[in-house]
Amino acid sequence: MTTRYARQIVLPAVGEAGQARLASSAVLVVGAGGLGCPVLQYLAAAGIGRITIVDHDRVDESNLHRQPLYRTADIGQLKVEVAKKAIEALNPSVVVDALPISLDPAAAKDLVRGADVIVDAADSIAVTYSLSDACTAAGKPLVSASCVGLKGYVGAFCAGAPSYRSVFPDIPQSLGNCATLGVLGAVVGVLGSLQAQMVLALILGLDPSPLGQLVSVDLQKLEFGGFSFLDAPEVTGFAPPFIAPSDINPDDIVFELRSIDEVLASPFPQARRATVDTIVERSRDVSESSRIVLCCRSGLRAWRAASLLREQGHRKLALIAMGDLDEVRS
Repeated sequence: MTTRYARQIVLPAVGEAGQARLASSAVLVVGAGGLGCPVLQYLAAAGIGRITIVDHDRVDESNLHRQPLYRTADIGQLKVEVAKKAIEALNPSVVVDALPISLDPAAAKDLVRGADVIVDAADSIAVTYSLSDACTAAGKPLVSASCVGLKGYVGAFCAGAPSYRSVFPDIPQSLGNCATLGVLGAVVGVLGSLQAQMVLALILGLDPSPLGQLVSVDLQKLEFGGFSFLDAPEVTGFAPPFIAPSDINPDDIVFELRSIDEVLASPFPQARRATVDTIVERSRDVSESSRIVLCCRSGLRAWRAASLLREQGHRKLALIAMGDLDEVRS
């Protein structure tokens, strides 16, 4: 095994002691798509001891141009299962846990506690905020990246550095993704590789630390940028948490913001139907002492509705991003 890692052990920044740290470390990787593929391959190749992969998705033909961990023969199979086999074939010494689940805040808390470093490679703003909250509470580092088109960024948050919420306190007004805006495979490869490097730097204790640093990439212009956010203040105002469906209490007032076309019947029996445009009127009879839970698919509509309710004096607010949870349960 020394031969396998010889080219990195010879580095003064690694050495035998650093290699031992890699071998004894545990990394949680949420998302096994465009970003997750290079993250998983480089972490496994470097000798990370245990890697936990979380992704509910299956391999689709449209994935193959940017997710080279998968092959045409893998179409239709669970990504985590295919990734597990590929990683074990690449490096048999790595222990791989494959979890074919859609991550919610409850699962995030449990999984974060068992990892040394957490990687956000998911294509979900709700997952990113949930991981940031869980990492802040547990004091664990979060390496998060985002990539659309020919641009992207990667940063290292929490664990003594400001959280993701401190740098991005507001959800964007619109959420683009690879399906709607497109992406080149090489671009996600660059960003995923940067994520893997930040993880290795954190485990090896490289100086300077990537914590509190954000690197931006524009590969159309071939430009790299970034900034330090070490002095960013933590959010103290409007910051409604994402919660899991299991966290709903009988006394909660739940508003289902998805239309009947999206979901015929809400999974929450007490839910009332509303839209962002009607939420203020529909909630006029709700006491400010009651917790209002807002449910939609991505979390974007729930965030917008919560912002409007906050202006009306409501302070006890929570969000649920169902994502593909309905499909996963069925």
